[in-house]
Amino acid sequence: MLEDCKNALERWGGVHQLIDRWLDERRELLVNFVELKEACDAELEAVSKERIDAFSELLMDYISAGHFEVYPQLREEARAFEDDKALTLADQLLERLELSTELVLSFDADYESPVKVMQHLGRLPAWLERLARGLTERFTLEDQLISRLHAAHAPEAARAELRSQL
Repeated sequence: MLEDCKNALERWGGVHQLIDRWLDERRELLVNFVELKEACDAELEAVSKERIDAFSELLMDYISAGHFEVYPQLREEARAFEDDKALTLADQLLERLELSTELVLSFDADYESPVKVMQHLGRLPAWLERLARGLTERFTLEDQLISRLHAAHAPEAARAELRSQL
């Protein structure tokens, strides 16, 4: 029994660390987003492809980490706890998350080359507004996923810490 407890702590403690890293990536993404928006507001023509690429790379990395690392781990944890309600909710939330994923992929495609940056630079402020709305909804949905699929199964101390981060 003690061994089972230790294994569970190692296994789901790793999920907690994964979520911590991912939320740190979210903070970095948001800082970069604000800096890019401020650069656009200051002098749009001076915004470089490198700056857009740096933001886009963070954005794609964050989205990918969610889809390929965090969400599967959260689903696995819910399965391990036989939490069918959480899995049903996860399916609903993941379907809604696809909308912002498509938005991010479209943004990345619009600014993938120097020629496209030149063509679409004038639309960058409007793109950033769309991304702000899409990411706000995405973060809310992701926080719901974390809360329902992970925090619900975590010890009380871990739940309190997660709530403070979200």
